[in-house]
Amino acid sequence: MTTARKAGNHAGQTDEQPAKDAKSAKVYVPVLAAFNADGVLLPVRLRWEDGTVYRIEKVLDIRPAAAQKAGGQGDRYTIQVGGRQSYIFFERSASVKGNSLGRWFVERR
Repeated sequence: MTTARKAGNHAGQTDEQPAKDAKSAKVYVPVLAAFNADGVLLPVRLRWEDGTVYRIEKVLDIRPAAAQKAGGQGDRYTIQVGGRQSYIFFERSASVKGNSLGRWFVERR
């Protein structure tokens, strides 16, 4: 991915650092996302491990899929960042209670 820009602390962003899953190539990352008028969850930008914030230019596809490198199942978003295609996954929470809908992760290259 190419650095889009460093971001300040904007509303809706979190200052938390991405969580690493020591057993796999799965990296949980903070993501700013929004629902469109049809109720579809769309990522807007993500913060990588080093604090760099990447703007997601376009969502090209959304489908249920397994993370081949990291393991696990989720909604795989094919995204465009810095003119390059990449994937980000949304792992839905098993709990239907509370405010936690799920977590975003990427596969380490």
